[in-house]
Amino acid sequence: MDRPTDPPRRSLVLAGGGTKVAFQAGVLQVWLDEAGLEFDHADGASGGVFNLAMWAQGMTGRQIADNWRRYSPLGAVEPNLRGLLRGPFAPSVLRLERFRRNVLGAWGLDWTAIRATPREATFNLYDFSAHELVIAEAAEMDEDRLLSAVSLPMWFPPVPIDGHTYIDAVFATDANLEEAARRGADELWVIWTVSRRGTWRPGLVPQYFQVIEAAANSRLRSELDRIERSNAAWAATGGGEFGRHIEVKLLQAEVPVHYLFTFRRDRMRMAVELGVAAGRRWCAEQGIPTHPAGDPLPRPSGAGIRFTEVMAGFAAWGARDPLEGAVTGAQEQERLRFRLTIVVRDLDRFVASPEHEALARGWVEYSPLGGRFPVESGTFNLFVDQSDPARKRMLYRLHFTDSGGFPLTLLGHKVVEDDPGPDFWADTTTLYTRLLRGHVDWDDAEEAETVAAGILRITPPALARQLTTFRARGDTAVQRWAALARFGRLFLGQVWDVYVSPADAPRGL
Repeated sequence: MDRPTDPPRRSLVLAGGGTKVAFQAGVLQVWLDEAGLEFDHADGASGGVFNLAMWAQGMTGRQIADNWRRYSPLGAVEPNLRGLLRGPFAPSVLRLERFRRNVLGAWGLDWTAIRATPREATFNLYDFSAHELVIAEAAEMDEDRLLSAVSLPMWFPPVPIDGHTYIDAVFATDANLEEAARRGADELWVIWTVSRRGTWRPGLVPQYFQVIEAAANSRLRSELDRIERSNAAWAATGGGEFGRHIEVKLLQAEVPVHYLFTFRRDRMRMAVELGVAAGRRWCAEQGIPTHPAGDPLPRPSGAGIRFTEVMAGFAAWGARDPLEGAVTGAQEQERLRFRLTIVVRDLDRFVASPEHEALARGWVEYSPLGGRFPVESGTFNLFVDQSDPARKRMLYRLHFTDSGGFPLTLLGHKVVEDDPGPDFWADTTTLYTRLLRGHVDWDDAEEAETVAAGILRITPPALARQLTTFRARGDTAVQRWAALARFGRLFLGQVWDVYVSPADAPRGL
């Protein structure tokens, strides 16, 4: 049988990315379970070897993702206190013994099963003694080799194996496309979480990881270029470096956690859910049908939050653009305002979900409609990512009915991103608003008719009053205070990501 009639041989390439590979696990839940994709081979480098080991053992995508949902960063890494006493000659800043003890067992890694797996899996290790990239088969792997694959120089000590010194292979490769091609892959399915933003930041720690980004991204681009040249030669002459056409399916994302310094379980869980959402969206764009699994978000803890928000401004009937509508509305004195109570019923779900969605109740008042109208159905989304962790949106969707019985929808968004100059106050208090005919959701907004547009704002006195309206639900006063603190950490953490330092910079929020 000629090769073109054979089913394509697929390789799953699990690139590195430190703790960002929690996102990768969310994508695997979609690709492996919800889309039912099967792979003939998988390759892992750096942090990707954790997901590779679980895949090789035969875990489902959901099991891999759930392991990261339960992952507790504070229980995984410990400072190398004895080593640090040696000052600049310290072997490492951190140790992996707590990770070995607390995490690998909790994940249920079974090395007997991994070594006996029928799945073809290759792990990238770097033998520093021989200065050689080592490709280890699943049958050769053990706990020491796995940890050596993530032993990032300076941060973790190298791992001695058979008289050789092994370290993370990240400076040699962070996604070994060449190995997958060498093993006959026709399709390379790559999940890439190393940042490609290209923003240089000062400081020793940021620059360390930016060097990694430079090495990883340049190597990835080089291998993609080789595949592209080979494909062109194959199409022209039937030759080329790899002797066949190779299709690269790349899912790349900017994941809002640091490679190493992520200290909260909430942020790890959020990274997984971002991966699930991205995987589903990517499959839809590729025309790959999916059957979403059951709800993976945490069970309700009983904690909740509510607060009241009042915004007011001008909107012009017949305007389509909020900026234009605000000017015309002010001239015509067409006032628009709302008063909402934002209700977070389940704080665990709210924090973990990438949409951070809450209920919105209250009323909308618009002078051209001649009245105040109750919100029949409303949602509020806090800090929704816009492909880049440094660009977010706050979203409002309010359904109401006017005095004539006509359904209307208020859609509003706040643009939260760090532009030149001080803009935090303007970003978080300015709502670009449209009134649409009918009860529509965000997905249908482009098709709906806009009947008015304008801008609403919250004043400093109104914000001060809003802060006094925060209430928490919990069984005890301690739980209520903890809920308020958790909401505050989420809010301040997102603000930090945008205005102070990107999400891939180290921080403890």
